Amino acid sequence: MALKLGSKAPRFSLPSSNGSVFKLEDQKGSPLVLYFYPKNFTPGCTKEACSFRDHHDELQELDVKVVGISRDSVSSHKKFKEKHNLNFELLSDQSGDVCKLYDALIPVLNIPKRITYLLDSDLKIQYAFDSLFGYKAHIENAIKALKTK
Repeated sequence: MALKLGSKAPRFSLPSSNGSVFKLEDQKGSPLVLYFYPKNFTPGCTKEACSFRDHHDELQELDVKVVGISRDSVSSHKKFKEKHNLNFELLSDQSGDVCKLYDALIPVLNIPKRITYLLDSDLKIQYAFDSLFGYKAHIENAIKALKTK
């Protein structure tokens, strides 16, 4: 189950693939896509990341940033980002605490779900899409939601 639409997104800080610390509160002012995914270098996660990469221009026109979150390490994120020429940051939630905050953790397996949230400029949840196997639908539905706002 995704978090409730219209609610404030839970605040967090996580290490980023660019070497900095990403703080959600610093993102206020423009829409943001947060997408959670299970694991770097797996087929579905690679296709999902590349689909966000390939829609970068369209997202930029809509003034939207994208951030991916998994439990992988920062060094794994750097390698994944470099190998696939990803043009957005990946955040490392090794403890799984942020995944839990966003109801994005599969309980028994303790790995992130594939879930995408669209936050508005006030960091309120405007859209959520939860589908483990529909990796292409995550970007398509996020863009559709952005265009209808």
